[in-house]
Order: sequence, then structure tokens, then C-alpha cells
Amino acid sequence: MKVESASLEDEIALKKHNRGNRRMTHYLRRDWQLYLLLLIPLSFVAVFKYAPMSGLVLAFKDYKIARGFWDSEWVGFQIFQEIFDKPDFIRAVRNTLMLNSLDLIFSFTMPIVLALLLNEIKGVKFKRVNQTLLYLPHFLSWIIIGAIAYQLLGQGSGAVNNLFELMGWNRVPFLQEDTHWLFSYLAIGVWQSMGWGTIIYLASISSINPEMYEAAIVDGAGRWRKVWNVTLPSIRVTIVTLLIMNLGKVMEGSFERVFALQNKATTEFTTTIPVLVYRWGIESGNFSRATALGLFQALIGLALVLLADRIAKRLGEDGLL
Repeated sequence: MKVESASLEDEIALKKHNRGNRRMTHYLRRDWQLYLLLLIPLSFVAVFKYAPMSGLVLAFKDYKIARGFWDSEWVGFQIFQEIFDKPDFIRAVRNTLMLNSLDLIFSFTMPIVLALLLNEIKGVKFKRVNQTLLYLPHFLSWIIIGAIAYQLLGQGSGAVNNLFELMGWNRVPFLQEDTHWLFSYLAIGVWQSMGWGTIIYLASISSINPEMYEAAIVDGAGRWRKVWNVTLPSIRVTIVTLLIMNLGKVMEGSFERVFALQNKATTEFTTTIPVLVYRWGIESGNFSRATALGLFQALIGLALVLLADRIAKRLGEDGLL
């Protein structure tokens, strides 16, 4: 009997396997153009994301260009010990954590607020015009944004300071003093990202069942009560998912953003991990040290994502994994 039941189970499993293969063949024949297009992003990921991972071996070698990639001397974790002892390393970690944590507070929450406000606009044309204007900064490179920022906020000839002077006020060193630079950095980041960040939240809001709002109106809920009791709970999963993904960037930061806004007068907060990787790797040619620092940054980011995902699941959310 056991032999017969085992053979029956094997036969059922074989039929399921053959059925699955037939379905896959059917889908490939029917949608082969879509699968062909899928090869483009997959190739991009393979070439620019996975292939460079072989270079991580430089973090464990005393890399010399003359010796080559494989013939350079293995030094184990000596490179990591060297970078941990560097004063610039502690400063870069501190600045990276501070800037990205403040970004997480302001640049993450503002798109949610903006999406809630845009959702309350009833005029379709006015809403579309506002959305278009808010999306535009996302498509500007940080070099262009940096140039615009210095033209507007520069202490010597910036348009804003010229206006302040005409009004009899003192000029403000928005980008020429460390504390003012920090606030300007955060404000410019919010302006650049908040419009684009509303897209996902507006899509999530549009999927809410209108009957929930009708039931809230019947219960006597006003506009803000509907936002608090219907809209926010309905997009909570989206907020938590994006929050977990953004926590992985707390140790990353934007090299282009800092590089475009930095200057010699403000050096307190402009030394971050991406900037330090650039200085050590591109400017100084110490590729082993730059690779080790980049690997350290990536591992901390991965750990933060996994930790945030576990905390979210403990709190009853779906999480990422």
C-alpha cells in the first residue's frame, strides 16, 4: 500500500510539473515581446549592479595598479582597521547619520502631507498644474540645482539677499555658514523630492474605497477627521514599506547633493561617507580604502533594512520580506 501511495504521489507531482511547464511555454509564446523587453533592465542590473561586486575583493587587498587586480597582496581586515582609525571616518559617519536622519524626518514626511493636501483639491485642472510644477525639480540634476541655489541664496550677490538688502535687512549666509548651510541643505532637499514622492501616495489614496468616505460623512466626520480616520490608515502599508526602504539609505546619502552645495566656507557637515569614498578613491587613488568604506556603508544599510523590517512585522505590519 505504501508503494502504491508513493507512486500515486509521484504521478500527481509529475502532472503538476508538466502542467506548469506547459503554462510557462504558453506565456512565453504569447508574451515573448514583453519578456524580450524585460531583458533590458535585467541586463542593466547584471552589468552595473552584480558584475561590479567582484571588485569588493579590493577591500581585503593592498591594491597596487602595477600589480593588477589579482596579484595585489591580501591583507585581510587591515584596510578596515585603517579606515576605522581615521579621524575623517568618525566625522563622515556622524555627518551621514545626522543629515540622512534629518532628511528622513522632513523629506519623508513632507510628500505624505503634500499628497493629503493635493487629494483635497477638487479642481482637476488646478490640481494637475500644481502636480506638474511640483514634479519638475525631480528632473533637474543636482549640479543645476546647486547653481540655482547659489544664484538665489549666495551671500554676496544672491537674489534673495539682494531683496533683503533693499528691504533694509541684513544679508543671511544661507550657504556660507555651517548652521545656515545645514538648514538650506534640508530645505532644498525637501523642495527637490517632495513633489515626486507624492506619486506613490496619491496612487495609494486613489485606490481607497469611496464608500469608506461616505460612511465617515454619515457618522458626522469632517474633512480632517476623514483624513485622520480613513485616508491615513488606508495608506499605512505604503508608508511603512517606503519607510523601511528609506531606512536603508540612512548610511548612504547623496554624493551629488552634498558635492553641488558644498564650498570652502562650510566644512563642518560636508564630509559624508559618499564624499569620503570619492576623496579616497578618485582624488587620492586609494581604491582599497574607498572600497572598504563603501562595503561598510552597504552592510550597515542592509542591517538597518532587515532590522526595520523585523520591527514592522512585530508591530503587525506586512514588512518587505
